[in-house]
Amino acid sequence: MAQMRLDKLLSNRTPHSRSEIKLVLKNGAVKVDGRIVTDGSCKVDPDAQEITCQGKKLTGALHTYFIVNKPEGYICATEDREHRTVLDLLPKELRVKGLFPAGRLDIDSTGLVLLTDDGDLAHRMLAPKSHVPKYYLVRLARPCGKEYAEKLAAGVVLGDGTQCLPAELKIVDPKKKAVLICLHEGKYHQVKRLFAALGNHVEHLHRVAVGGLILPDKLALGGYMEIVHKDVETMLKPSCMDGVCERIVTDFSSYWINDRQ
Repeated sequence: MAQMRLDKLLSNRTPHSRSEIKLVLKNGAVKVDGRIVTDGSCKVDPDAQEITCQGKKLTGALHTYFIVNKPEGYICATEDREHRTVLDLLPKELRVKGLFPAGRLDIDSTGLVLLTDDGDLAHRMLAPKSHVPKYYLVRLARPCGKEYAEKLAAGVVLGDGTQCLPAELKIVDPKKKAVLICLHEGKYHQVKRLFAALGNHVEHLHRVAVGGLILPDKLALGGYMEIVHKDVETMLKPSCMDGVCERIVTDFSSYWINDRQ
């Protein structure tokens, strides 16, 4: 990577404002190869040098990616006067400029949310023509009907007349009324409305995967994990319902299917 000014790197890779960056430098909180640097105009190469700001190592990566396991009570927004947002799940020092949630989950839903400052990738992920599959572990109020899978595969018409694309469904645990559903679009409250159209009710919804990107089984509710671009690109690769279902049954059997009452 070509050299760049240290203050520009700090501006791109930290949440600090310009005035805060000057203060951080002045206070000796920035090190280049282990030595304190206070001059923001000096040139650095983040790919060839070790650069830290307040103890956090900075890289020359163009964008930042975090996955979070969203708990209930958080909304997928960058700011809100009434509710906590998914950005609040990250420490302040990790909230780089332009970070936003790529996609949404309802305030009472949980699971995988991608936080990034990469607008191009988010557009590719969310564009209707991309049809990136999204997988949800769903707990129903009543047992899953034998006809659900066939009706979803044919494309359900919602209560307001909206025609949905075909969706896939697998029963995960009949006793717990748990199913895995895969959608290739993202209409408003779609999972809840689909099951309402089938005569059932969603008690809880947990997103477990987007494309080939699967929520790590050891990432606790409210937890976060930084990932790299090549990991995020797996979202755009083909994924298999059977493969995701096998992972979910193995990795999430101790989550709300068994423990959440």
